[in-house]
Amino acid sequence: MTSPRMAPAPGAAPTVSKAVIRAAAILGLTQSALAEILGTSKATASRLVGGTYQLEPARRKEWELALLFVRMFRSLDAVAGHGETARTWLRGPNLALGGPPIDAIVTAEGLVRVVQYLDAVRGRI
Repeated sequence: MTSPRMAPAPGAAPTVSKAVIRAAAILGLTQSALAEILGTSKATASRLVGGTYQLEPARRKEWELALLFVRMFRSLDAVAGHGETARTWLRGPNLALGGPPIDAIVTAEGLVRVVQYLDAVRGRI
């Protein structure tokens, strides 16, 4: 038996879209990197950042990846703050993740691993 999925709240699309754009900007990610993380084209990422495209729950994969990305950002913010320390952590070597987290988050599996890692680190704080 599968559990029913909760429907996103009305108005969630603009909020999630803005959160993704803000997180990417704070972390110093290029539109190309954002496209890889969300599993979209570079043109779509460009339109998202430019405000002419919104992430939507109906496009399920990119929506789920966007939510994971925001969750990762929030966890990283809690651990390292959202400044140079977070950007350095994202690009620095990490033995537990097998390399820089920035290299991992461009795949769904890697993004999940980074979120789990940060959640575990947050649990110790």
